[in-house]
Amino acid sequence: MNRVDVMVAPVVGALMVGTAALNGVAGPAGYGLLVLSAAALAAHRRHPLHVLAVTSVLAACYVLAVEPEMAATIPALITLASVVRHGHRRAAQVAALGLVAAMTGGYLLSDQPVLAAVKGGFLVMGWFVAAVAMGIALQQADRRALDAEHSREEAALRRAGEERLRIARELHDSLTHTISVIKVQAGVAVHLTSKRGEQASPALLAIQEASGEAMRELRETLEVLRDDTVALARLPELISRMRAMGQEVALTVEGNSRALPASVDQAAFRIVQEALTNCVRHAPGAQASVLVEYGKQEVVVEVSDTGGAAAPGEGLAGGGKGLTGMRERVDALGGRLEAGPAGRGFTVRAWLPVEVTAGLSGKALPA
Repeated sequence: MNRVDVMVAPVVGALMVGTAALNGVAGPAGYGLLVLSAAALAAHRRHPLHVLAVTSVLAACYVLAVEPEMAATIPALITLASVVRHGHRRAAQVAALGLVAAMTGGYLLSDQPVLAAVKGGFLVMGWFVAAVAMGIALQQADRRALDAEHSREEAALRRAGEERLRIARELHDSLTHTISVIKVQAGVAVHLTSKRGEQASPALLAIQEASGEAMRELRETLEVLRDDTVALARLPELISRMRAMGQEVALTVEGNSRALPASVDQAAFRIVQEALTNCVRHAPGAQASVLVEYGKQEVVVEVSDTGGAAAPGEGLAGGGKGLTGMRERVDALGGRLEAGPAGRGFTVRAWLPVEVTAGLSGKALPA
């Protein structure tokens, strides 16, 4: 329970009881209604609708049975603003009109002229309109605060992504330079060895070949880091490149393809890209298939291979951090990933929710 509300309730109660005592009309039952109404006010933030109902009924009972005193409606006025703040405007309107009618009835029961009672009811309506306006203002303030919080989170995620990208590029440049030196030195050693009529050692040839492969992979990594426009719409282009490398890949799309949130679109493409890359590396010659299934609540991507000449169950599994990266992407979106052997091959299947809200996971997508 809010500490401020706990402090406000007795203050409001004292104000109502003091006003009733000055008027000298309320009896024990009237004071009891005022005290109960003030006590209920302590929970108006946690249960605004329930408290509004209680305070409105107690206020109506007081003004009809005791006296038409505006002070008796203070807990209902405060709760009215809280109800509007929580978005329950219809309930607030019903309660306000009910209390205005009760006040008008109270004036009539106190033998005031009809015209005076109606005027008194309209004056009371002004207080309730002010309470509703206060609730709307608080609601808008809450929304602005929430939008500002989301903006800060998005800015933090963007800065984190930019920093990771910068570090990755710097690391790429540093490693490329070092590996280039190793490759050149190994090439010179092989050349000098052959020039002397000798056969280069297998270790030296392996160093030359491994450094060349590392250079190619680093270039591919940098190309991926520089490309921020990945999306499932580019799958045909990706598959065409795989086929040009000699990899047999079949693409199947089920459901009605549609625009997806950028984070989901990017994650789905990267998962397919990583899975096909692992297939080329660890199951060369295998037949791969890509399935994209558009559902109402999620999009499913599946990449599987036949295993080819690789050992049973190897395929897409590979090594390193391929599957770890996929799982991080899926977890960041609140989805699910399954990866495991399928016959002689391997299958990766990811379920990605279509609707991803900010802060759902509180994680940034891996670069």
